[in-house]
Parts: sequence; C-alpha cells; structure tokens
Amino acid sequence: MEPKVFVTRKIPESGINLVREYCEVTVYPGKGPLKGDELIQHASTMDGIICLPGDIIDKTFMSAAPHLKVVSTSSVGFEHIDVEEATRRGIYIGYTPGILTDATADLAFALLLSMARRIPQCDRFVRAFNWKAIGSPLHLFGTSVWGTTLGIIGLGRIGKAMAERARGFHMRVLYNDNMRLTPAEEEDLHITYSTIDTLMQESDFVSLHTPLSSDTRHLVNAEKLRLMKPSAILINTSRGAVIDEQALVQALKENWIAGAGLDVYEKEPLDPKNPLLSLDNVVLVPHMGSATKQTRSAMSELAARNLLAVLHGTPPPSWLNPEVEKIRPLSEVKMIP
Repeated sequence: MEPKVFVTRKIPESGINLVREYCEVTVYPGKGPLKGDELIQHASTMDGIICLPGDIIDKTFMSAAPHLKVVSTSSVGFEHIDVEEATRRGIYIGYTPGILTDATADLAFALLLSMARRIPQCDRFVRAFNWKAIGSPLHLFGTSVWGTTLGIIGLGRIGKAMAERARGFHMRVLYNDNMRLTPAEEEDLHITYSTIDTLMQESDFVSLHTPLSSDTRHLVNAEKLRLMKPSAILINTSRGAVIDEQALVQALKENWIAGAGLDVYEKEPLDPKNPLLSLDNVVLVPHMGSATKQTRSAMSELAARNLLAVLHGTPPPSWLNPEVEKIRPLSEVKMIP
C-alpha cells in the first residue's frame, strides 16, 4: 500500500510530482492555511504531511494522526511545529534551509531601495495623475543609498548575502552577531563588527536578519529605535517579533526614524486595524522573502525529498530533530522499498 501524504496547500508542482511517484497524495486546494479543526480532519489516515507556515502542527494535531511518521515543512521557519512533541512521538521533521538566501536578500535590498527613493509614493503619485506637481525640486525627496552606512543585525547566510549586495553600492557595512567573524572573514566581506547600540546610532539603514529567540524577541524596542538617526530606515525580513511593533509605530508616527520596510509582522496576517496600514512612511509586503519561482520550486522539491527520504527509511537531507531516530528508528518508519 502506498503511503498517504497530505499537502496542506498548493505548492509548486515539481515537489508534488516527486511525492506522487511513490505516494497517494491529497492536496488541499485552498489558498490560505487550514484552521485547526479543518487541518485535523485530514490527519487521521496520513503517513506524511507537507505543510507551510500558518499550519499549526501541535500536540492536538499529532494526537489525531496516529499513523504520522514525517512532517516536512516547505519553509526555513518552524515555529508552527511543536518539534519537541513530534520528537517525543517519533515523528521526523524536515525543513528547507539555505535555499531562500538570495531571494530574501534581494527582497531586503528592494525594500531598502523602495524606502530610500520613496517608490510606493511615487507610484501612487503617477497613478493619481499628479504629474504637474513634479515641477517642485523639493517634491518626493528621497535619500541616497550610494556610499551610506548599512547596519546588519544577524550575519547568517542572508545577512552575508545582504553585505555582498551592499558592496555594489559602495556602502560601509557594520554588523552585529553573537558569533563574530575572524578578521580575515570580515576583510573578505568588507564589514566591520559593532555593538548593537553603535550600529543603530551610525547606520543610515538597519537590516534585520536574526532568528527569533527569547534573546531576540523585541530586540529592536523603543530604546533602540531612539538611538537611530531621524533620517534612518529600518528593514525587517527576519521575524516580526524581533521588533516591538508598538514602539515602531510610535517611532514612525513621531519621526524618530524616517521609515521602515517590512516583510514580517508580530501577527500574520496583519489585522485590518493595524496602525502600520495607515502610515505613509512604511512599505509593507506580505512575508514574501522566498517568493520567486526558482526559490519556491526548489523549496517544494527539498520538502518532498525530506519526506520521501524518511518513508524510504533513510536520513532526510535537512531535518530538525535527528535525535528522533533514537526514539523511532528509520527502519520502523520505512514504507517505500
């Protein structure tokens, strides 16, 4: 009998087709994440799940899925999965790191440029047929990017990719990370280590690329925002809760900083009453760091390979809980010859 696999939303066909070669696959046709009860309804007979952020894979879900052997998320983030509970139950967890590095760095730099040159306001200006007002030399003032200072908080793969892009704009790059690079590595990337406070004070642009943890939750708070230049711009493509959103709204309203470009938020999707939506000095995009055809296809394929590896009884290419093998050996979850 073929393993039964549920895909919680449509992902690129290249990944689904890999799974279909070996498994009976059901794909939920809706666009948004399934809510708790709806998701659980699909769990009872499934051997494997391919999910996405927003799909809550918790103890309640796992209790309703007695046959579940593997959960493979088509994402780098895994906050939606109770990994500890899955490990305790002998459920293997796969994820897709390393693939979205360049796509996310591209978006972060796009947000930086959009804010610096006020691209959204310019677009609205043209669409409103206000062209005659362009005669004023003070109209739609932006700020230069070339030769300015970029501060990067979190120098993982995406942070390093951001530094590489900044080099093309002759930017001075400061960085802060809990693991400092060697002098040779810093020289190679043309970056300088800095404390967070100095970075916030000296940067014209601050870009966040740190994972969310107890140490980084609300890392950028009112105190840190007040350190920034009034002309500075904050960019976040990491995790929404790295910023104290309430403090950011105040900073934007009271012009502590010039603006922000955000791909992630404390609560997603955004509440229609979120005050960020009414502000003109912020660019908002819908958590789309990986949203290129090439990247999303590669993510779906890795998610498929992670799932299939477990069902073949072999270690997945990218898994979050290798310790699970001590609880439930791969030989016990193998279903595909």
